[in-house]
Amino acid sequence: MTGNKSFFETLVMEEGGNVTFGDGSKRNVIGKGTISVPGLPSLSNALFVDGLKANLISISHLSDEGYSVLFSKDYCSILKPDGQTLLKGMRSSDNCYCLEARIVSNHVSMDEQIELWHERLGHMNFRDLRTLGKFNCVRGLPKLGKKANGICGPCQQGKQTKSMHKKGKYLTTKEPLELLHMDLMGPMQTESLGGKRYIFVCVDDFSRFTWTYFLREKSETFDKFKMLCTKLQNEMNSNIRSIKRIRSDHGREFENATFETFCNGLGISHEFSAPRTPQQNGVVERKNRVLQEMARVMLLSNNVPRNLWAEAINTACYIGNRVFLRPGTRNTSYELWKGKRPNVSYFHTFGSKCYILNDRDQLGKFDAKSDEGIFIGYALNSRAYRVFNLKTLSVMESSNVVFDDTRLKSNDHERRVPLLDSKEPAPWVRKLHDKEDIIGEVNEGVRTRRQLANLISYTCYTSQIEPKKVEEALNDEFWVLAMQEELSQFERNEVWTLVPRPKTTNVIGTKWIFRNKSDEDGNIVRNKARLVAQGYSQIEGIDFEETFAPVARLESIRLLLSISCVHKFKLHQMDVKSAFLNGFLQEEVFVEQPKGFVDAHHPNHVYRLKKALYGLKQAPRAWYERLTQFLVDNNYTRGSVDKTLFIKRDNDELFIAQIYVDDIVFGSTNNTKVQQFVDVMSLEFEMSLVGELSYFLGLQIRQMHDGIFITQAKYAKNLVKKFGLEKAKHCDTPMSTL
Repeated sequence: MTGNKSFFETLVMEEGGNVTFGDGSKRNVIGKGTISVPGLPSLSNALFVDGLKANLISISHLSDEGYSVLFSKDYCSILKPDGQTLLKGMRSSDNCYCLEARIVSNHVSMDEQIELWHERLGHMNFRDLRTLGKFNCVRGLPKLGKKANGICGPCQQGKQTKSMHKKGKYLTTKEPLELLHMDLMGPMQTESLGGKRYIFVCVDDFSRFTWTYFLREKSETFDKFKMLCTKLQNEMNSNIRSIKRIRSDHGREFENATFETFCNGLGISHEFSAPRTPQQNGVVERKNRVLQEMARVMLLSNNVPRNLWAEAINTACYIGNRVFLRPGTRNTSYELWKGKRPNVSYFHTFGSKCYILNDRDQLGKFDAKSDEGIFIGYALNSRAYRVFNLKTLSVMESSNVVFDDTRLKSNDHERRVPLLDSKEPAPWVRKLHDKEDIIGEVNEGVRTRRQLANLISYTCYTSQIEPKKVEEALNDEFWVLAMQEELSQFERNEVWTLVPRPKTTNVIGTKWIFRNKSDEDGNIVRNKARLVAQGYSQIEGIDFEETFAPVARLESIRLLLSISCVHKFKLHQMDVKSAFLNGFLQEEVFVEQPKGFVDAHHPNHVYRLKKALYGLKQAPRAWYERLTQFLVDNNYTRGSVDKTLFIKRDNDELFIAQIYVDDIVFGSTNNTKVQQFVDVMSLEFEMSLVGELSYFLGLQIRQMHDGIFITQAKYAKNLVKKFGLEKAKHCDTPMSTL
């Protein structure tokens, strides 16, 4: 099989299944024919595979054609039926045998011979090619002269590099804020604790002092730059010094009308590097590399979870400002910016073990006075350390910390904080769960799934107040970002299209719902804005037809837990991100533009929905039908009694998946089947929270080798808190008697 169409003498284009590569990826067979290449035997029924980079010959196919293949330690030989050697291949470093077709070329000129060997040896440069032949470094290569014209067209196309850019040796600016270098890194594969994926980096040219900000979307760049400008001009006294120039690339986050208007208003000159020439903005490009390398090493050295990368970048920036000398001087960036030498006596090893004084809880006489944690950086606005508390599983700032800077044992953090390598940690999604299926106090917010990895607090970058009105939310930058994130989901899922308002069709209103998401200890971890349709205004028979969607009963979940115990396999859970936005609508539905985000050019237009929206009466059914059809198409069998149960059998192997709206609990007697299911779902939907089942419908679940342990500690704590018994003295039950 090959991916090179030119090898075929005859080729019939047809679909012939697919080929699975060593990395698990698949490519389609798009043709079949006969290969005729000089030096190779004629190969019939050869497959033309889309995207295949190597040329592969089947040993069994050669044997069927009458050829013999001999393998030794260092080479292999293909023999003709009469015993003569047709091809010979050497064993490569990756344990493959690479064959070379012997194409005979007689009576060619010296230049042609040089070009021939140049091409045979992978377009090796002509100077090294002459050296190989001159000193007999290899066998079979003749001595070659110098080519008259030493230019090879394909080499120029494939190897040409950019011109050298000389490194600056002297200071080109005379004072801080004269020139700021800016760049944006991202998106990162793993979201940070605050759900951020981009890093906005700004470097002062004179001092090389650096600032970093973390963004969810590129569109937030201008807001962060505006905030930074205000901060820097206040810090440096704008009457004395002000920002004169900024330099960036041509990214749309920098080159836009808003940016230009703002800079013109402040008299800031905006310079751009040449397209595809990052060397012209090398100060910040180099700083990006330094920050990434420092953060990577700090994360790896003590096995710190990867979604703490933003904390590592912040710490790398904090350290770099205080220890790196400005090129051309003997001063640190901190001294050039602040005018005084930095103090590093309070520095500690990132990721090291530490103990935080517990001064927030009412402790008993024999309770531990401190909690164990992980050191993750320095507070920027107070004299405190940032630590990850392993007891509360939250990020906190404290000055009462004792450090153990000795190197941690391998995998220690991974044992205590079992984070998963998911591309995106889960957002919180508002559910439509039946009350009778929820264990716990239904009047309070109930989470339908919880993975230990996602208990890490989002305490930085969150608002503590839940706005009641849109106007209040629009005055809070954190809630504005939450609303922008929600609308970005709509764009990615192609939920709606802006159209002129219909004259006779019912238009449904929209409403923003604002909720602070808290962990089990009451710490706010995320600001979640949800745009919902006001479904009460829908007209039956026009805006919707059927609305029923089956939901798994709690008894089914308990039965699934029992089955996993009997068959001794672990259950896993996953969540479909913004699940209802994946359901297709059969009806024609129009909704109003969301408040605060009305299109300035078409304020009277409305959105026509392509997919379901939270709040629509048919949304649960649309999502259920989409998910069910997808699973059935992938050979998962729906249960005959429980329509939310899906099973797949393969000989003695069993796979079970239970669907609860957008939560999926699944497991198999073969771990390979589990990974296959995760891969299949991730290709179709945006998934999150892939990991072992630990929290579901109010149940805290611990899966151990000898069974499953189920508790309701959170429910018990809520009851105690509800009736004001947190400080009450306990007594035994039944009561002791004299």
